[in-house]
Amino acid sequence: MGRIFGTDGVRGLANRDLTAELALDLAVAAAHVLGEAGAFADQRPTAVVARDPRASGEFLEAAIVAGLASAGVDVHRLGVVPTPGAAFLTAELDADMGVMISASHNAMPDNGIKFLARGGLKLADDIELAIEKRLQEPWDRPTGAAVGRLGDSRVGVSTYVRHLTEAAGVRLDGLKVVLDCAHGAAFEVGPEAFAGLGAEVVAINAEPDGLNINDGCGSTHLDGLQAAVVAHGADAGFAFDGDADRCLAVDADGEIVDGDQILAILALASQAAGALRSETVVATVMSNLGFVQAMEAAGITVVQTAVGDRYVLEALRAGGFVLGGEQSGHVIMSDHATTGDGVLTALCLAGRMATTGRSLAELAGVMTRLPQVLVNVPDVDKSRTETDPVLQAEVAAATGRLAGHGRVLLRQSGTEDLVRVMVEAPTLEQASEVAEHLAGVVRRTLR
Repeated sequence: MGRIFGTDGVRGLANRDLTAELALDLAVAAAHVLGEAGAFADQRPTAVVARDPRASGEFLEAAIVAGLASAGVDVHRLGVVPTPGAAFLTAELDADMGVMISASHNAMPDNGIKFLARGGLKLADDIELAIEKRLQEPWDRPTGAAVGRLGDSRVGVSTYVRHLTEAAGVRLDGLKVVLDCAHGAAFEVGPEAFAGLGAEVVAINAEPDGLNINDGCGSTHLDGLQAAVVAHGADAGFAFDGDADRCLAVDADGEIVDGDQILAILALASQAAGALRSETVVATVMSNLGFVQAMEAAGITVVQTAVGDRYVLEALRAGGFVLGGEQSGHVIMSDHATTGDGVLTALCLAGRMATTGRSLAELAGVMTRLPQVLVNVPDVDKSRTETDPVLQAEVAAATGRLAGHGRVLLRQSGTEDLVRVMVEAPTLEQASEVAEHLAGVVRRTLR
């Protein structure tokens, strides 16, 4: 069996790659590993389980709950809650572990399982590996009163919304916003949080039926949000993905504000408030060079990590920093969350608009984005991305041609079977030319 955990939990085609049997086995193994690590201490362990609205989440939830209960874990089912909500409620309800069932921005047929440790923290790589090794091992099954019990939490959404509004801390009266909920986990939480702070809310794609999640909407399909913001004369629009751990924005003119721009706005706001610890922000290697340059101009240090919000979080914790994020819209404010939180990000952006009286376009103008082209190359041996000598020679040559005015990055996708080729350059034409050339090299050399 190959490695099961990717960069963000276990993910695959539901009922084909990610089956009920695997979900049950993973739940049992997770209960055993976390128990031996001391998370359960000497008391009866508890877990919270949440999901996004996709149809397959229903049977996967049933399998995970069965696995946990069979291992002696009491389970609180939260129902449909965003991933950051599940993380918050794992800590708030003092649970020993949490489970989120979601494939995030992936299409509806996919699904995934993310495990959270006590406090709502994502698992370290060694814990995930230990869980994999314990799959289907023989174990002593509890019986009688020792088996886990099940219950449904009735306070999840309202408790999480209250947390969001308290963390945002700014009234939004007078602002009109459009929220694209991706027919996903934020369909209730997003509109309730914004309305609770006084904003006028237009919610689109907020009617999940189990089949329409991420279907031409949300943070990976911004056309609808752009049109809606302009049509409704809104001050801004915010798009979430299926599990609402990321957010992208649109200004009043319908122009996209990406994760790098969002992070820059929030970093400068935190710096102005004297709250940016160590004058440092954490980003990933995919962050636009323009973001790095803008932060340097403001006297802010940028610490860069591998792609994945778990690695951003690790760097935040290791350095004692408070703000980090990804170009894709994962933004972590560690004073308020243990993972990316799309709704909180949107609330803080809107709050910055409200407190400064500046438009989102003005705030985003703090950085100039270098043209960036990303080409995904599927159906190749991605494991050789960093070792193939021909490919590496071509990357070095392309980097040399950019002469310090751009950069090249090739990386394996952690969630899909493909290689990502990213190029930044002074002009879009140059970035496209270099990216397409390197994508062709990847196709020829990694087949």
